[in-house]
Amino acid sequence: MAETPVRLLSVGTALPGPPIDTAALAGAFGMDQVWRQWVDTFIGTRTRHLAVDLSTGERRDSLADLGERAAVQALTRAGISAEEIDVVVLGTATPDTLMPATVNVVAERLRIDGVPAFQLQSGCSGAVQTFDVAASLLSTGRYRTALVVGGDVIAKHYDVKADLTALPPDELVNYVLFGDGAGAAVLSTAGPPEAPVLRSVLTRLSGLDRAPGQILRWYGLADRDTSEAPASEDYKAIEEFVPVLAEETADELLDDLGWDRAEVDYLLPPQLSVAMTGKITARLAFPAAEEVSCVAETGNNGNALVFFQLDRLLPRMTRPSRAIAVAIESSKWIKSGLALERA
Repeated sequence: MAETPVRLLSVGTALPGPPIDTAALAGAFGMDQVWRQWVDTFIGTRTRHLAVDLSTGERRDSLADLGERAAVQALTRAGISAEEIDVVVLGTATPDTLMPATVNVVAERLRIDGVPAFQLQSGCSGAVQTFDVAASLLSTGRYRTALVVGGDVIAKHYDVKADLTALPPDELVNYVLFGDGAGAAVLSTAGPPEAPVLRSVLTRLSGLDRAPGQILRWYGLADRDTSEAPASEDYKAIEEFVPVLAEETADELLDDLGWDRAEVDYLLPPQLSVAMTGKITARLAFPAAEEVSCVAETGNNGNALVFFQLDRLLPRMTRPSRAIAVAIESSKWIKSGLALERA
């Protein structure tokens, strides 16, 4: 990172609606006890929050709604006004519309204007990419304070009348893995010295000659009657590749910083599911690190996940301490991660 330190001043988060446990999800789709046991055993997620009403299919919250709430919380916690923000970056796989970009809608609601605003299209690594872009801009000295936002509203792809017993595994898994949500953070080169410093950010495309592990489709008038599913996932490929990519990411961050694994106090692992998180954490093998996870309660809410982990980390992060976060995007296989240090 640049000589001028970029500090993480605050984090805010937002979830739609009440938590929905697996029993409620099973009831909404008419699934039996065996299905519930399968979710508990192989996925492990206990609750998730959805931006649609499962009984009607009515949308309750948009990504802009959630992003605005998370951003307001982050700004309030940082003691920063919207007028002090010099740049805004949003990462998502599920923007509300192709145009206008959701980042611009969020900025307008916050009354932010006259500054650069960028929207990054990506899966779970998009959250880390917002940090990368914002920190790079802040390091130039042209800007002092950035607002980064990440989130997804995946439930808008749900067919609430679907017969889950008739769905193939690559479509069925999406109904149990995912939740909706958004997060935001304030980064600044003018933060107080006790605020954690962003020591390194890594993003790497790693999808050469690898088939996509996940696909989300947009439909227009010409193809809206296609038989292709709007969302599908190759969970076997994800199980195979994500742990490997996570380990490569952690190793590269450590090498870049000259940190030893035993010197890391907190680990924010990838959050595909509870079951996968356990396997990945064991593979990463940070002997002294406290795991910071949220997926059991939030479900996999995509680009919001890192923000929810950071929201849990900041109150725990003692002085001095170090933290490593890893996020893997499985649609075209992007490695990403960041390192924080509180001196």
